[in-house]
Amino acid sequence: MSIEISEAVLNYSLVSLAIMGVITLGFLAKLFYDCSKLAQNANKTTEIVNSELKPTLDELNTALKSFNSIVKNTGDGVDSVKLGLTNIVAKTKLFSGNLMSGFLKGFLAVYGLFGKKK
Repeated sequence: MSIEISEAVLNYSLVSLAIMGVITLGFLAKLFYDCSKLAQNANKTTEIVNSELKPTLDELNTALKSFNSIVKNTGDGVDSVKLGLTNIVAKTKLFSGNLMSGFLKGFLAVYGLFGKKK
């Protein structure tokens, strides 16, 4: 009896092992299929990125050149305004100096006139 039970257990174990082997092979086949699709999709994505990257970088380069030009023109405009303000301040100082000098001379002349009459 013990041999018959051993054979039954052995047969059950072999059938279970075969079923597990088939299931494992099924999972491995699905895994390899999914990995293959993943590699194909990664390859397509890389091709798309490579084909689109150059035009995008060219557009970015053009945009940066335009921005650089705008910044340079703005800098030149600021320098022009700064130079203009410097000239205005210098002329205002000269005018106010002349005005003050003339006012002082005029005041002294009037004072001298009134001072001599007394």
